[in-house]
Amino acid sequence: MRLGGRLAAAIEVLEDIDRRHRPAADALRDWGLSHRFAGGGDRAAIGNIVYDALRRKRSAAWLLGEDTSRAIGFGALLLEWRQTPEALNAALAGDRFAPPPLTETELKALADRKLDGAPPAIQADCPDWCVPLLEQTYGAGWVEEGMALATRPPLDLRVNTLRAGREAVLSELRETGAEPARLAPHGIRVAPIEGDGRHPNVQAEPAFQKGWFEVQDEGSQIVGELAGAAPGMQVLDYCAGAGGKALALSAAMNNRGQIFAHDAEKQRLAPMFERMRRSENRNIQVIARPDELRPLACRMDLVLVDAPCTGSGTWRRRPDAKWRLTRKQLDIRKAEQATILDTAGTFVKPGGLLAYITCSVFDEENAAQIAAFRTRSAEFSPVDHVALWNEKFPGQGDASHVDRERGISLSPARSGTDGFYFCALRRQG
Repeated sequence: MRLGGRLAAAIEVLEDIDRRHRPAADALRDWGLSHRFAGGGDRAAIGNIVYDALRRKRSAAWLLGEDTSRAIGFGALLLEWRQTPEALNAALAGDRFAPPPLTETELKALADRKLDGAPPAIQADCPDWCVPLLEQTYGAGWVEEGMALATRPPLDLRVNTLRAGREAVLSELRETGAEPARLAPHGIRVAPIEGDGRHPNVQAEPAFQKGWFEVQDEGSQIVGELAGAAPGMQVLDYCAGAGGKALALSAAMNNRGQIFAHDAEKQRLAPMFERMRRSENRNIQVIARPDELRPLACRMDLVLVDAPCTGSGTWRRRPDAKWRLTRKQLDIRKAEQATILDTAGTFVKPGGLLAYITCSVFDEENAAQIAAFRTRSAEFSPVDHVALWNEKFPGQGDASHVDRERGISLSPARSGTDGFYFCALRRQG
């Protein structure tokens, strides 16, 4: 397929997403199933246009003067693919599968408008109702943070130190352009793709099949490091999901001690068993039923709560979620988080640690949630997060937003990672 056909397909997918209010991944999968003639390169390019259009939805619509699937599809190519209006129209000329070229009205809008003169919410590519939430978290820098959340993400890997060292994995992946991560000591990064490119299928690599590494955002690795799991500890991963953080904690503990992995939605735990087998994590015990946790009350050295949240910190990877999110959904998540914190705290032994994590950039789900929990549970006090950050990542004070009592925040603009929040509370007594 030529560029015109790919753009037409992307516009068709964007219309499906808008009309049916469905995830982009589902719409792209269904398009691929009904257009089996499209090769892997075509599907990747179409997906890139769709995701770029969703990341830059507001700025693309503002530049072209209308909020349509056509406008944001064209806008994706102009904003992210380094196309000029003239070059794009030339590329579409003579392609019978292409959409109609940019009209005189659209060309005039593009000539008259510059993004640096757009309203802040347009530049930040975020919904209007999220502006106060970003301002609350980032203050005067909220537009820059919003812009970073609208960029293409890298591909991050975590070396499984139970099986290999970082240099060995880098050697195995040298053809992918992999480099050591900036902060995570066992992290590896493949840079964001450009244009119609696609990330390497690292899960097909022999090193992955041998359990040498896992796919995991560097931010997720960093908050796992901050939790401070050590050999011999008793650890409860209360919202374990598919087990990414449990596997990282297990490696940090060198398979010594015990990790209890639990999730309220037990079907989410299913992938963990194959991951444990491949990675040789032998100190993880999966617990699906809540009643089986009762013997762990007041016994855990560390309780990790990777709480369900809005996922606003992952908007680079899931930009469609940004436009589906509502205030009601945020309030539902906040209620869930409060309940989970109250329950998880009962498993921490005196002197033990409760580590609260989200992949949200909203203060209401983060520091404000912790403040409310502390009013209900006075026996918990925050650790010194400035000292903790400097201990784990010395000389990297500019790589995160750190408040001594309120916790640590990571973001694409500051950390180069997805947005994450971390706060550790010590139980007194």
